[in-house]
Amino acid sequence: MSSDLADRLGLEPGARAVILNADDFGMCHAANTAIMGLLGDGAIDSATVMVPCAWAPEALAFAASRRDLDVGVHLVLTSEWTRYRWRPLTGTGTTLVDDAGFFPAEVLAVEQHAAEADVAAELAAQVQTALDAGVDVTHLDNHMGSVYGLLTGRDFLGPVFDIAARHGLPFRLPREMAGSDDDAALRGKLAETAAAADARGVEIVDRLWTHPFEQAPGETYEQMRDGFIALLRAVPAGVTEIYLHPMVDDVELRSAVDFAAEKRGHELRLLSDPAVHQVIADEGLVRIGWRALRELQRKGRA
Repeated sequence: MSSDLADRLGLEPGARAVILNADDFGMCHAANTAIMGLLGDGAIDSATVMVPCAWAPEALAFAASRRDLDVGVHLVLTSEWTRYRWRPLTGTGTTLVDDAGFFPAEVLAVEQHAAEADVAAELAAQVQTALDAGVDVTHLDNHMGSVYGLLTGRDFLGPVFDIAARHGLPFRLPREMAGSDDDAALRGKLAETAAAADARGVEIVDRLWTHPFEQAPGETYEQMRDGFIALLRAVPAGVTEIYLHPMVDDVELRSAVDFAAEKRGHELRLLSDPAVHQVIADEGLVRIGWRALRELQRKGRA
């Protein structure tokens, strides 16, 4: 599937553009340390803050002090770990919490039980909190895919598009996904949601990629890096966001998460690895940020 996004961004014909985004900024100090360093070094193009999390104030303060960097809001409706959890900004007297008063651990619970009005209020509060903190919010995306309706078909994209359109912010929604050519239902859903975004004037990317969330048994850093390099080499023409979760693999992180701490540390190393950035240069990949999409959205479609 093709789109005219690269053309409207003023990129060369056939350009293979990538946005390297770090999710989960603000989740913990280990995430903040990693992401602030990567952003400051120019090793990634953007990051998104989990505003309800305990370490969000540190991330928001950094973003407010570096308004030249691309920092968005990672819209949160779930809290997946067992020992470290977070609650809605709008309080616990809504359909957005489990029996313990936290966001539910699983996306299925959100799709089955959350009232759309409660979702709309919570997500609006998360964005407004970032703006009130002085962050020049560049874009929106979503933690664990909880607004997409991937499990039951019940999505919350309407409230997201309302917020994105109101604030002039692009949103992480792909026009195509790996495997969608073989899945008529998924292909139809993507076309439907892309059309809804277009109707609201919300800019979205051509495709959304990542690599496995968890580390394979026995997988070394070098094997993971080689897999990521293969992913970079396969990027086609258009605009592709590649998102990762870099964090410092330390005592704090291992106390907070149930799994994947080593993988998070490997992703931090990966995004700083000269071999990775050499491949980006060798492949002629064009690195852009979400700010470019925001500027395009705010100028309006021609």
